[in-house]
Amino acid sequence: MILLIKNFIGGFISRSGNAVFISTVLSRILSFIGSMIALRLLDNKELGVILFAYSIIQFMIPVGGFGLHQSLLRYGALLASTRDKEKLFSYVLKHGIVGSLILIIIVLLIGWFISFQFDKTFYYLCILSTAILSNFIFELVKTQFRLQHKNALFAKAEFFQNFLLVVLIFTLTNYLGGLGYVIALISAPFITAILFVRKLQITFYLNTNLSITNVDFWKYGFFGGLSNVVTQLLFIIDIILIGELMTDPLMVTHYKYISIIPFSLLFLPRVFMAADFVSLTEKIGQKVYIRNYIKSYQLFFSLLSLLIFSISCFFRKSILLLFGKEYVNYSDSFVILIFGITGIFIFRGIYGNLLSSIGKMSVNYYIVSIAILINILSNFYLIPIYGIKGAAVTSSTLMWLTGIASWVCFNYLYKKKDY
Repeated sequence: MILLIKNFIGGFISRSGNAVFISTVLSRILSFIGSMIALRLLDNKELGVILFAYSIIQFMIPVGGFGLHQSLLRYGALLASTRDKEKLFSYVLKHGIVGSLILIIIVLLIGWFISFQFDKTFYYLCILSTAILSNFIFELVKTQFRLQHKNALFAKAEFFQNFLLVVLIFTLTNYLGGLGYVIALISAPFITAILFVRKLQITFYLNTNLSITNVDFWKYGFFGGLSNVVTQLLFIIDIILIGELMTDPLMVTHYKYISIIPFSLLFLPRVFMAADFVSLTEKIGQKVYIRNYIKSYQLFFSLLSLLIFSISCFFRKSILLLFGKEYVNYSDSFVILIFGITGIFIFRGIYGNLLSSIGKMSVNYYIVSIAILINILSNFYLIPIYGIKGAAVTSSTLMWLTGIASWVCFNYLYKKKDY
């Protein structure tokens, strides 16, 4: 057991996973600092309008370029030739920019016909819509670093983008107010992409004819983008329903804060997959390697889950006191959510990505979409009776069920060699 974990962590570090981990932690801290700077420098009402407009765009960002950067990650890992990988990058860049521009136009057209409650929402929506393109280009550069097994550069790009964002927020917001904040959100990923694209040392091709750029290639990326959108929705649907079904708006705030720590912990499996996904996809046909990786991954995250759950159980009241005395009353709901994220740690974190590795991104989309429907139906029954605890029970149960569903689907498809 010790040897399995040692080899698992050793492999993770050899792929610069430690750099990805450190970068992710620092990026989250920088993101928090940037949010606090904006809160201090901007009028709360104007900031609220900007954040409302940006929340709409954030739902569109995962499908920027029609999700082709996700197709690049999976299909690029299957290509043996560096030349073909670079051709695929050029293909995705060219078509992804066009796709992003189409999405921007769609957002603007729909926004034009909507009568927003807040003044200047459409104004900020128009400007922020360009973030769809800037984020697509940035994600594309990061994806190519991963394909080149340059996870250290991937980590540096992620950190630099967040550091630059903080600097730009402070500088531009001081001089331009709300517009400066908006420009910072748009320009940080774009500037980072321009600075780091040279480090790719890549040849751009005009002729990008490749047999893999077929309908399945496009479907994979599109479903990948949709999967990210519905996953975001799955995590915020509780807050929306609590706001609709409970008379006290404070319940929304309470649930939001007791869920901060559990949901923040979800970055851990994402870090491992960010470092290991390309290697897993390249070796997806080597069943012994894949099975050994799964065994090591699940052993590591099972032990980590046990540790986190134990600490949360014993110190739940002390942890919630960080947010205020009133939050201690929701310690049971906090522990229920912690239990839920262990299901993602052990099952969905690995099997959701393995489904992506075998090209079944659509399966992930359907699993999460069904989970959203169950979430809505369950919460309409549980929230009026049990309040916040009802929402926590629903979320926790679905975290486990979606993970188990991913496990069942992957094993079935992998045995059939349906990939």
